[in-house]
Parts: sequence; C-alpha cells; structure tokens
Amino acid sequence: MLLGSASVDLLRQSETLAGRIAYIEMSPFDVLEIPEDRQSDLWVRGGFPESFLAGDAPRSLIWRRAFIRTYLEREIPQFGPRIPATTLQRFWTMLAHVQGGLSNAVQLARGLAVDGRTVVRYVDLLADLMLVRRLQPFQTNIGKRLVKAPRVFVRDSGIVHALLNIGDEESLLGHPVTGASWEGFVMENLVAAAPMRSVPLFYRRVAGAEIDLLLEIPGQGLWAIEIKRGESRQALRCQLGC
Repeated sequence: MLLGSASVDLLRQSETLAGRIAYIEMSPFDVLEIPEDRQSDLWVRGGFPESFLAGDAPRSLIWRRAFIRTYLEREIPQFGPRIPATTLQRFWTMLAHVQGGLSNAVQLARGLAVDGRTVVRYVDLLADLMLVRRLQPFQTNIGKRLVKAPRVFVRDSGIVHALLNIGDEESLLGHPVTGASWEGFVMENLVAAAPMRSVPLFYRRVAGAEIDLLLEIPGQGLWAIEIKRGESRQALRCQLGC
C-alpha cells in the first residue's frame, strides 16, 4: 500500500504501526528510467511525471508552478504548521538561488526578517516533506579543519528552475544557477542509483579543498565524486587523508 507523498502524514495516524510498516522512498524519474536522448529534458523539467511528460516546455513549467502553489497553500497546512504561503515560497526561492550552498541560518533569516531558529524550522519542514536535502559533511579525525555545516539542495531540479522562473534549457544555460543545478541533479541521480543504506556526504576543508559528493557504500567504503558540467572531460585526483 502506497500512502501519500509525504512521510510526515504517516506519523499523524492514530496507530503507530511499529513493526508492521516499511518505509520506501520513491524518488521522481531518474536517468535510468528514461531514454538517453531525454536526459537534458529530465534536468530542465525535473523528474515529476506530469512535468517530465508534458507536451512542451511551457506546459511543464505551468504544472510545476501549480505544484508549488498547491503544496504551499493546501498540502503543508494539512501537516500542522501555520506558515504564510508567501513567506515559505520566498524561503524556498532563496534556497533555489543558493542551491547547494552551506546552510547559513543567520543570512537566510536576515532576508526573511525572522530569527535563525525559524529558518531551521523551515528547512526541517521542507526536508521532512522530501523537497529539500541536507547533505551532511564528512567528519573524521585527520588533523584537518573541516566544514561542519551541511549543504542544502532543493531536491528536484525542475522545481529549482520553476522557483527561479527558468522555462527552458537555453534560459538555464545562461543563468548563474546552472552549475549548482547540474550538481544537484547529478547528485540526486547518483543517490537514487546507489545501493540501499548508502550514505551521501560531502567533504570540505575550511581552507577550501572539497569533494562534491562522498558515497559511503556498505561493503565498498567511500566513493569520492567530483561533479562538473563542461564540454571536455578531465581526470581529477582527490585525497581525503583517511
């Protein structure tokens, strides 16, 4: 039995269902589920079926805008929080502008005229609804000063583009969010394809050295992945020191 798109809704049932329920996270379409010649469409439109399968780019964008509005005005209030839809949309849009950036509650709070704890609550809500991913930093005692703040991604690339009013690939390629959008898109696809119980992380030293994605795969250790979008391929060497 498939019960809704938001795991929070399950927790509000009268019975706990402890020991009688299994959680399976079903992501939108990924690159393994579509024709190879439509991968660019998947990046631009995102993986929600109605958006990806729309007859053209304008219809896809209309669907995503409607999804955002419906989620903010009708879905989220059903889960309890009484947050003005306009405020939460501004916050969601701010996250899209800084896609993949380090979580900075103070800076985001300043932009919304709220306190830092409110911003953390907003991120918690969007993460619980599986709309946002907190990518946690890799931590180990290797004598290096490592960044401890998580990175925050809007999980579906099509939602990122809808929040920023980007309607097609040409507009996207000329937008400052291109690189961060591509990184989030590739990361979500890799996480979806990884074996069960794999843990996604990132690595960054305070001095600046970084690895975009670390996948901690059971029985296979850490896989270090650097994500770049460009015309040519370049081999990269990374050393964690661990």
